[in-house]
Amino acid sequence: MNEPTHDTYYSLADFDRVKKIDAHVHLRTDFDTIFIRQAARDHFRLLNVSVYTSPSRTPEAQENFSLKLIGEFPDIVTYGTTFSLEGFNKKDWETNTMAYLEKSISNGAIAVKVWKNIGMELKNEHGELVMITDEKFEPILQLLIEKDITLLGHLGEPKNTWLPLEEMTVQGDRDYFRENPRYHMYNFPDFPTYEDQISARDQMLANNPNLRFVGAHLGSLEYDVNELAKRLDQFPNMAVDMAERISHLQYQAITNWKGVRDFFINYQDRLIYGTDLRAGASDIQAKGLTDPEEIANHAHEVWLRHWQFFTGDDEMTVPKVKGTFKGLKLPRTVVDKIYRTNAEKWYPGLLH
Repeated sequence: MNEPTHDTYYSLADFDRVKKIDAHVHLRTDFDTIFIRQAARDHFRLLNVSVYTSPSRTPEAQENFSLKLIGEFPDIVTYGTTFSLEGFNKKDWETNTMAYLEKSISNGAIAVKVWKNIGMELKNEHGELVMITDEKFEPILQLLIEKDITLLGHLGEPKNTWLPLEEMTVQGDRDYFRENPRYHMYNFPDFPTYEDQISARDQMLANNPNLRFVGAHLGSLEYDVNELAKRLDQFPNMAVDMAERISHLQYQAITNWKGVRDFFINYQDRLIYGTDLRAGASDIQAKGLTDPEEIANHAHEVWLRHWQFFTGDDEMTVPKVKGTFKGLKLPRTVVDKIYRTNAEKWYPGLLH
């Protein structure tokens, strides 16, 4: 393999020469192996993340599929598990959940994912929404600390969720919440606020300072790098991935390019590249992509466009952001961290 050009910065030509990790994808069916094959061409490894969204997509089924993929693509795929919330109010839920997580970790899971249904859907026996600070989650958090396993948390939603569709800042959010109105919190003023969601997550971290935590989707603080910086300062055991939120960074770069770039330099050890790629993603559905080659090309285009944003300094336009912005032209040492070594640090076991 040829060495990348230039000593200080990468170029667009270096994209397919540099080893990278997409630390947040959702591969759920054999059809999704198109992403793996494209990842191999683009020199990506993948962290396949299980997520409990409904009883019909069980953690067991997702884990079994991840293990199948690892058997077929051991140099590309690693996985993170999740746990079911079915029977949450039953006495045996905790025992069953702990046993399942012990088994998943022994099978090779390097992370455990919790999702936004904690705080937005799950209710206790009194009909009250359950936050991540609920005492029933404490044994799980202690298990992760004991086993040195990372908690990947999609807790809360983009701040846009509490706005009307037409006031949302990026097209991806408008598309998603139009398709998923049950999570469009603007329509549910009696539900916990954005601040309630973030406060619960922050309290969980304050209560568990030894828990290694990766906040999915820029920790639901995607709207302001300064607010995210405050949390990273407050919680040294917290990092964030960028899955499906890079457009928010690009949106901020229109008016605050220096602030966004400075954020990446200052917090270069806490930022992890990820995309949330999956066959059912909003942008794939919006384009009506069904052919495997089209979807593979779409993945390549997304990965390449992100690389251009992080490594170049040209004026750019992207589908999800209205307006133009410059690429951040980050030093290659920073790019290597966000694309590879941070994932390896924050997810021990990713190297196998």
